[in-house]
Amino acid sequence: MNYTEAVAYIEEVPKFTKKNGPENTRELLRRIGRPERGMKIIHVAGTNGKGSVCAFLSSILSGAGFRTGLFTSPHLVDITERFQINGEPVSHETFARAFTRVMAEVEAMKAGGFAHPAYFELLFAAGLLIFAEENVEYLVLETGLGGRLDATNLVERPLACVLTTMSLDHMEYLGNTVAEIAGEKAGIIKEGVPVIYDGRNPEAERVILAKAQEMHAPAWRYDDTMREITGKTDKSIDFILNCRYDKKNAAHAATELYGPLKVTVPYLAEYQIVNSVLALAALRVIDPEKKISDEQAARGIAATRWQGRMETVMPGVVFDGAHNADGIREFIRTVQSVGEKRPVSLLFTAVVEKEYEKMICELCELTRPVSVVVTQIDGARVVPAETLAELFRQHTDAEVIARANVEEAFDEALARRGDSMLFCAGSLYLVGALKAILARRAQS
Repeated sequence: MNYTEAVAYIEEVPKFTKKNGPENTRELLRRIGRPERGMKIIHVAGTNGKGSVCAFLSSILSGAGFRTGLFTSPHLVDITERFQINGEPVSHETFARAFTRVMAEVEAMKAGGFAHPAYFELLFAAGLLIFAEENVEYLVLETGLGGRLDATNLVERPLACVLTTMSLDHMEYLGNTVAEIAGEKAGIIKEGVPVIYDGRNPEAERVILAKAQEMHAPAWRYDDTMREITGKTDKSIDFILNCRYDKKNAAHAATELYGPLKVTVPYLAEYQIVNSVLALAALRVIDPEKKISDEQAARGIAATRWQGRMETVMPGVVFDGAHNADGIREFIRTVQSVGEKRPVSLLFTAVVEKEYEKMICELCELTRPVSVVVTQIDGARVVPAETLAELFRQHTDAEVIARANVEEAFDEALARRGDSMLFCAGSLYLVGALKAILARRAQS
């Protein structure tokens, strides 16, 4: 099976199978030899920020000379983005070879009465084979949906677990409250394995600490008192990290992780400070002897590149994949900060299951764009561009232009932005489509 055939097959998988119980995926991993058992794994879950935390960790570890695998989702343009070695996607041939091996075991499983694995389960198994074949020492592993029942949770003993920001998303699968969602995410905590978490939401923190206590897992908490912002540009934020814990607080391990340390986050969004500190704390938990120095860790943060998350793709143009309520709130905070210095404009779309009416109302009321272009991502989840445009017109006096074609919409937004900073947001699908356009133009 070549790369094109493998991708065509896996894209059809959701049509004839569904997510299975852990026993089915466990059988698949057994058949491919449990390749993850030879790797040092950091397991990351959460609603928002988990991909960024993974990218920061991968950058630190690979920058310090360790062969580092990164498994993450979704991809924006090419499926191999999900499998990276030292920050670079694997080749099409490498993916096709691993996927072919997995499919041979799938056929044997089916003959033995097991179910066909689902989309994510197949990719996870292929990824583990790839990382084993590539002899990675560290594997930074992002969960898919949730945590407790996620295929990645079959990893038996990671070095550390990281729980990022919790908020309401995928409620049809994970629960109707932050506490219920946090319970699902905290399901990755293993017996005695350290957990590093965002402690700013008390509802989520109670659940996380209860699970950590149950599993005898030492816990390290992030809060905003640990950092002091010292400078901002259109591309980055400088801050001082001072990360200490009170030895009398039994909820946390008694240790000093960093203090003080100058850090530059190569993004203009403040929420990336949180994600970078979670990554830095996880590093120090797994490397208490500081084989990777504080300065090396800070350089790894500064060198991180992560597509579609407040990514400056050209001067004055930012791509962001914020698409749920909490993500949009953080997006708005960033746009407001930029708006204090210069005008802002928008290129926007959304998919049907998201609360796009509320998103549009908040964007208009809180950011006051000078120009808006809307487009659409075609398919079963499409929201027509004209529908989105009418909603914008109800909430802003700025001119609103609808262009159904994404490339035409992007060119329209660029032509109209003037001296404003253009934010392209509302969907990771939009970011993926725009990245593909830029890549094609760069090659022509």
